[in-house]
Amino acid sequence: MTENADDRTVLIVDDDPSMRAALRQWIRLAGFATVEVAGADEAMSRLSPDFDGCVVSDVKLEGDDGLELLRRIASRDTDLPVVLITGHGDVPMAVEAMRAGAYDFIEKPFDPDHIAEVVRRAADKRALVMENRALKKQLEEGAGLESRLIGNSPAMETLRQQILHFAKTDAAVLITGETGTGKEVIAQALHDFSLRSDGPFVAINAAALPEAMVEAELFGHEAGAFTGADRRHIGRIEAAHNGVLFLDEIVSMPLVLQPKLLRVLQESKVDRIGGTKSIDVNTRLVSASNLHPGEAVRSGRLREDLLFRLNTIELHVPPLRERGRDCLLLFDTFSNRLAVQYGIGAPGLSVRDEAFLQTYPWPGNVRELRNAAERFVLNAEVNPQPLEALVTGQREPSDPTRSTGLKDLMDEYERSLIENALRRHKGRVADVLRELNLPRRTLNEKMARHGLTREQAGPTETSET
Repeated sequence: MTENADDRTVLIVDDDPSMRAALRQWIRLAGFATVEVAGADEAMSRLSPDFDGCVVSDVKLEGDDGLELLRRIASRDTDLPVVLITGHGDVPMAVEAMRAGAYDFIEKPFDPDHIAEVVRRAADKRALVMENRALKKQLEEGAGLESRLIGNSPAMETLRQQILHFAKTDAAVLITGETGTGKEVIAQALHDFSLRSDGPFVAINAAALPEAMVEAELFGHEAGAFTGADRRHIGRIEAAHNGVLFLDEIVSMPLVLQPKLLRVLQESKVDRIGGTKSIDVNTRLVSASNLHPGEAVRSGRLREDLLFRLNTIELHVPPLRERGRDCLLLFDTFSNRLAVQYGIGAPGLSVRDEAFLQTYPWPGNVRELRNAAERFVLNAEVNPQPLEALVTGQREPSDPTRSTGLKDLMDEYERSLIENALRRHKGRVADVLRELNLPRRTLNEKMARHGLTREQAGPTETSET
């Protein structure tokens, strides 16, 4: 097994203090931690869904006996091993215990080595059950997240793994990425797959509020705190108690309020405007920015000390143009969902539409792509148009004889792939060669044929390997 015995606990249930002491000594010598209780009710109060060991109980107990305790445990968790001990055992009792789900049945007097071995096997079985449950939960969570963050590109697979991992912590998260990449979807996922999922998810966009309203919305106010404040208002931070607060466009928060937010993060207390006492808050902060946080600090829009509190974990969402064929999968998913929503048939894509999907830079990212899918679905039956015309507005002359050959489409797609790779790697040809799996000479020939240069991709490095 992957777990050490020292990581697992044995719950000892016996109303005889001397027997509890003996069992404690033998089981601890076998390498397990122990918890000892005298009766069934107290035993049930110590058992949680993630209890990682096994139960060793005497059959003769005051109140509910060991067999009844076994039934109560089985009704809560059939996979929790229970070992029963008795000095008055007989064959019918042993049969009844095993039928009720006992892992094993041991008669007094017993060999300490024997009970240690039984406990070890029972704990190993429990460890396997817990590992399988954890794996099943991970698979279910992964599948659930895949339906929200659609994409098979390596960048998206990595992002989903990071979300599931960091969701289990309470550390502050800063999500960076261009407009329309789905930062709020990620923030919601960090809440939904966390231990705070039963708590509130409270979102506020700092850029969408007038500056004068940001403080009152975030921190709240008491009645009479200012003109028009005729009643107490609970701020978003306080409303997110025991949950997650999502601050979108964090760099748009007024500088004068940033120290106040920093105090909330440092001390877990919030001060309402006009209030006389601080209020304890327990909230996890997730923030987002479409501007690089370092640039926000350099431009004076974000305090550096606040940034250090915001980006304990930093998640970057790649733009759609860097996600390869994800745009096809996303468009197909959106088209089918929207067709169902509107009660119409989902139209198919032409070869030219597919080529456009993969070569267009999608400056509005996933948000723009979804809008394009909606327009494509709604226009398909009454006003069918090429996807390019719907997205760019560039209408072509109606010429049924005009067509774009496969070679032209492939050339356009190839040029887009190389151009995007050069931009992604800032002109570092060695990195482009690795990504596209091309020999240097072939890449040079293709760049020349398509009129591409390293300088078009932005700043370049002076040396390569």
